[in-house]
Amino acid sequence: HTPYPRTVTICCCTRTHTPCQPALWKMTENCFMHHRTKVLTIDTMNPNVKKVEYAVRGPIVQRAVQIEKELKAGAKKPFSEVIRANIGDAHAMGQRPITFFRQVLALCSYPELLEGNEFPEDAKERARRILQACGGGSIGAYSASQGIECVRQDVARYIQERDGGIPCNPDNIYLSTGASDAIVTILKLLVCGEGRNRTGVMIPIPQYPLYSAALADLGAVQIEYYLDEENCWSLDVSELRRALVAAQQHCSPRALCIINPGNPTGQVQSRQCIEDVIRFAAEEHLFLMADEVYQDNVYAEGCEFHSFKKVLFEMGPEYSDTVELVSFHSTSKCYMGECGFRGGYMEVINMDPDVKVQLTKLVSVRLCPPVPGQALLDVVVNPPRPGEPSFNTYIKERTSTLQVLAEKAWLTEEVFNTVPGITCNPVQGAMYSFPRITQITGNLLLAPDMFYCMKLLEETGICLVPGSGFGQREGTYHFRMTILPPTDKLKIVLEKVKQFHQSFTQQYS
Repeated sequence: HTPYPRTVTICCCTRTHTPCQPALWKMTENCFMHHRTKVLTIDTMNPNVKKVEYAVRGPIVQRAVQIEKELKAGAKKPFSEVIRANIGDAHAMGQRPITFFRQVLALCSYPELLEGNEFPEDAKERARRILQACGGGSIGAYSASQGIECVRQDVARYIQERDGGIPCNPDNIYLSTGASDAIVTILKLLVCGEGRNRTGVMIPIPQYPLYSAALADLGAVQIEYYLDEENCWSLDVSELRRALVAAQQHCSPRALCIINPGNPTGQVQSRQCIEDVIRFAAEEHLFLMADEVYQDNVYAEGCEFHSFKKVLFEMGPEYSDTVELVSFHSTSKCYMGECGFRGGYMEVINMDPDVKVQLTKLVSVRLCPPVPGQALLDVVVNPPRPGEPSFNTYIKERTSTLQVLAEKAWLTEEVFNTVPGITCNPVQGAMYSFPRITQITGNLLLAPDMFYCMKLLEETGICLVPGSGFGQREGTYHFRMTILPPTDKLKIVLEKVKQFHQSFTQQYS
């Protein structure tokens, strides 16, 4: 509706100084804004973020979400539900929470309940102690950045009891938002240098993709050492040395990560293996990171969890006074399965005092871990004791949960090993099987294991994670499946995978 259309074009495109009416200036401004580029684009964003991959919630899981929406909208599928066997989320799979833990959390969340008679006295005592340590008597208040002091004291006492009396200093305990937060924090401290001096971190293959994702984000060098599938995913020091020597040509190896019990591989390292790893770290001057979040999940006969700290100190001062070690634990796994509360801790051993100051500064940036998660962690490390009102129920629930997991670990291995083309090592611990699949092929767009898992999802509704998301030897293919579904549903899942594999290999091998 303007009588000066040519002037508008001139103002926008040739930036003439010809005076315009106010309406024309507005049109010129709109045109300019239309041609303005975004400040943050795929080309201008942090390039390290684009390298981050996290298969546990990757493309297959995204497709699973879409399928769930399609089912709700009435779409016809050859299945009625999506079964998410891709992630170690125990409660999402139907595992019941430990009663005592939830009672204490309820009391902490709503202290007025302390006045009633609905809860046992030992739960009330734990809740009162936690609340007294919180600002204003509320778990809605910030805590100290390192964590609530009485919780750190209880964690230290728990570690000392677990390790047969080896002392644990609460000042060496840092509470965290799950173990993942603590692991990333330590990696941040370790990463430095450029070119051949850039920090290299040794991680197992297969590995939990938190490690590869964090190292990509930090621009560090991932040094891969392979677990021995033919020997139940054992760790061989000669393989560590091979990987180290190869990496020294292009980076500066500074840290060695161990996951025990293993994720995704389910192995439990022997005490001798742990001793060998500690000696290797001492000889090569490596910082040790022990991911021990599955320490209660040990099922196989003859297997036992040995903490790296306990073994380190039992090896004597030559090692216990020198080897730098950080160990990690979480409320998300074991028999608790309380993933959503994001509770965890790390213990630092032989850390340089000046670095420890920097660590405390770094964790203070995010203020504090979630206080409800700290409260949960406290009752995990300070559960009901013999003679207390809740002890019998607690022991019954804990024992039952771990026994059922052990039975499902055995069932999974047994069924998979009856299927031609699938081989599965014993699930000695943790929450997953990592079977090897043979006689499969991919297509022009997808690797064989990704193609396999995507077809499985589309045809059966079962969501698994391809082995390529965790790393595997070239030419081998796997998938990770959690053992967490209820036993009756797990049997259905195993039967469906068995039938699918037979059909898939006939069609695509």
